[in-house]
Amino acid sequence: MRRTALAALALAAVTATGLTGCAGGDKESTGSPADRAGQSTAKEPKSSPKPEEPFAGLTGGQIAEKAFAATTAAPSLRMKGSVPDDASGGAIEVDMALDKRGECAGTMGMDGQGEAELIKTGDTVYLRYDEKFLRAQSEGEPKGEVDAAVALLAGKWMKTSATGADAEDLAGFCDLGEVLGGAEKGDADAARGAVTTIDGTPAITLTAQDGEDRFTLYVATEGEPYLLRLDSASATDPGTLSFTDYGTPVAAKKPTGEILDLDTLS
Repeated sequence: MRRTALAALALAAVTATGLTGCAGGDKESTGSPADRAGQSTAKEPKSSPKPEEPFAGLTGGQIAEKAFAATTAAPSLRMKGSVPDDASGGAIEVDMALDKRGECAGTMGMDGQGEAELIKTGDTVYLRYDEKFLRAQSEGEPKGEVDAAVALLAGKWMKTSATGADAEDLAGFCDLGEVLGGAEKGDADAARGAVTTIDGTPAITLTAQDGEDRFTLYVATEGEPYLLRLDSASATDPGTLSFTDYGTPVAAKKPTGEILDLDTLS
């Protein structure tokens, strides 16, 4: 299986959350002393209390740093979205739950060309490809060999050692510490934006730019300030990733039924 840019975009995500900068805000007008004194004795209607501002007093960069710290400290999360594939120039769709113990479970798809299921638990990686995925990844190979591989592998679970050379990249994608680690803080400004909701969770919008690359981040305003979504308009790494299920145990279990052992299969 070809190496994808999943790790690269995930690193871009947390790099963006480490951006520092400042953003201005409108000062509330209090009116002049003369206006406050007034000449009328009529009672003014009581105004409704203003909703509390999320992250009051913090700049966009400071909020981003809080999101960076909370996200990288999470024991587990789920990443879902579309990221670029360096090899094909297309996009890969990923929906993966992973944790810092190196456990993972989810799916990957390439430009709508089929889907691969991936589970890693302990020292073993389990894979299951559908026929469409196998044929797309074998484009250009002799038809007889492709047909034989499809007949043998399509829809069947396979396993391989997580420490083997062929599974090294996949195993790395399953380690949350590795996926989110190694990111350095950027030097662009992160600006506060509108308050919104992401899948029902209250969030604040942050925007950042690094050269021609533009990022929009959505940070939870209730509970831990987790990164909820990253939209990248980067020319090299465009895509969107959502982050959910923080702290939820990863359901990574050995599949049932027959499993082909790729390490012994000739």
